[in-house]
Amino acid sequence: MGETTGADPATAAAAESAAALRVPAAMKSGLQRRLLLLLLAPLSLFALVSIYFDYEAAGNAALQQDQQLRRLAPLLADSVLAPGRAADDSPVMLLAPPVEEFIKARTGFAGYRVSDVDGRFLAGEAWISMVVPTTREPEFHSMEENGVTYRVVVQRVRTAAGELILQLADGSDARQQWVRSVFFKVLLPNLILVLAAALAVNWAVTRALRPLLALKEAVERRSPRDLSAIDPQSTPSEVRPLVASLNGLFALVNDQAEGQRRFVADAAHQLRTPLAGLQAQVEAWAQAAMAPAAGRQLTLSADKIMALRGATRRASQLANQLLALSRADASHMAGQPVHRVDLKDLCESVLALHLDAAAAKGIDLGLEVRFAQVSGHEWLLRELLGNLVDNAVKYTAPGGTVTIRCGRLECPAQDAAGEAQVFLEVEDDGPGIPAAERTRVLERFYRVPGTGGEGNGLGLAIADEIARAHRAQLTLEAAGSRDGVACGLRVRLVMRSPA
Repeated sequence: MGETTGADPATAAAAESAAALRVPAAMKSGLQRRLLLLLLAPLSLFALVSIYFDYEAAGNAALQQDQQLRRLAPLLADSVLAPGRAADDSPVMLLAPPVEEFIKARTGFAGYRVSDVDGRFLAGEAWISMVVPTTREPEFHSMEENGVTYRVVVQRVRTAAGELILQLADGSDARQQWVRSVFFKVLLPNLILVLAAALAVNWAVTRALRPLLALKEAVERRSPRDLSAIDPQSTPSEVRPLVASLNGLFALVNDQAEGQRRFVADAAHQLRTPLAGLQAQVEAWAQAAMAPAAGRQLTLSADKIMALRGATRRASQLANQLLALSRADASHMAGQPVHRVDLKDLCESVLALHLDAAAAKGIDLGLEVRFAQVSGHEWLLRELLGNLVDNAVKYTAPGGTVTIRCGRLECPAQDAAGEAQVFLEVEDDGPGIPAAERTRVLERFYRVPGTGGEGNGLGLAIADEIARAHRAQLTLEAAGSRDGVACGLRVRLVMRSPA
């Protein structure tokens, strides 16, 4: 009870769910960024691949251009028919048809130059810079003229006019057009495509998120206590798993809130009786204290003292059991870490705590234990075993027997996963519980009609809650029979043994 103060868990959970959906702008922005990245990544990859192939194509074109110039150089030499009339006159030339067609096809971007061995210009285009070759093999170099890069082949050749230096220039170099080609053929189209994709993604995301934003607004308009399920048919199919998860969360929170309200109501109802008894005893003492008596002395009878002690003990026990029941909630313990627990040591320690109570009634409290270990919460298992032993001692007649046992179940005692199982049980030879009542006694505050004693009906409910927290099975059965009638009670907890 002390752990349930604060905001209503249903209100808190509903507020958290609404807050989770109260970020449409960030969600929209995140989707836009992801979609843009997913679109830009392949487009960028395609652009790089295209640039690579364009570069390779430009290189191949440049290689073919050099090969063409190499083939035309001898034809240019054959175009020199005779020397000039004077030493400094231009030689007589008639361009070979392939050379003439080459120059005409590249008007303004092609030309030739004929020079003597000293580099003096004789014929052709004077703007072609002179390069004196070092060998008789064709040599290639590049030059720039008026912003145009030319590829030039130069060769020293023996012609009809003597030994000359011939140069043939081509300004249509594919490599100088490569950057421009890449920009217009690759970068610009992809840039336009990216801008168009950005506009399309913005429009598509805005329309696609409308049902989700409507869902967010519907959750925001809800009352914090409204945990009814959302209709999944009113949402897009992609969002239905989210809606199903929210409905599951709402149902879980609603169940927990309902259990919390029921627990508080039951606790208030059950605390009323022992507290009323305690108050009645105190009122009786107060009246006796105010009554006139010789020497103004207050004499308390032993029965009143015992009644007051019993009332206070019942109130204290009930408060402790309610706290244990609240802390043993299976849904609360699901995420808590577990540890290895030695059941033999646990049984011995619990036995020591109840020896005095058993001896006071003349009950033989015994122990039959074998080594066994489980993975779980030791303090919860101690609470479970303590409640079972306390019930057995409380309801067993004086002179009876109560036995605590633990150990490994013999083969073929294995669960569905093939793991070994261990047990923890308490057996007594008391009045037992009728078979028809064994399910109901696990409910909170339920007591079998006609049962004596001063119990609160919480001991077995706590044990069952702890068993469920450990995913274990709690069973109740008769311990034996007397004159053909079942008697006694054996409460057994079966758990999986850790590897």
